Amino acid sequence: MVIRFSGDSGDGMQLTGTLFSDTAALFGNDLSTFPDYPAEIRAPQGTVGGVSGFQVHLGHSKINTPGDFSDVLVAMNPAAIKANAKWIKPGGTIIYDEGNFTEKNIEKAGYKKDPISEEKLESYNIIAAPISSMVKEALKTLVLIRNLCLGQKICLHWEWSTGSLIVSSSIQKITLKRNSGINQVWPRQIKLP
Repeated sequence: MVIRFSGDSGDGMQLTGTLFSDTAALFGNDLSTFPDYPAEIRAPQGTVGGVSGFQVHLGHSKINTPGDFSDVLVAMNPAAIKANAKWIKPGGTIIYDEGNFTEKNIEKAGYKKDPISEEKLESYNIIAAPISSMVKEALKTLVLIRNLCLGQKICLHWEWSTGSLIVSSSIQKITLKRNSGINQVWPRQIKLP
């Protein structure tokens, strides 16, 4: 089976493909991978020129190549469909992030209205998945704890509802608001409640 993960440069497609490949290998599968990086000059987000991909060919028998055509395409935005539609096997599966298929992103990718119909992909297995919204929901309560060499715990907490990143430790707490600008004041020390 050949699976291709594709999205904007910076969407984590290389990491996703690597983690997927590592997991597949742990379960005893043979595999071959093909990371597909865009040009080093970063194209505008949502455009075809900025699409990054990671293809993995896996199976129980010996795998010699990363594959030519994909059985499954995981597309994070319309530009990923535009860049990869010709590389999906007939009757293959396309899983796309419905949250990124906005009018603006569809237009940036060069489509008029619907990438699926414009690429004539109706005969494929199409799955619209709420990938972005699921990630945002999961991160609402995410708390990352890092132990520093002094034994002090630093917590990072992202609040989606307010768009704030809260950094706290035993000696200070800082809240950074989204789009707060470059003149954000960083307190030296704040006592935690």
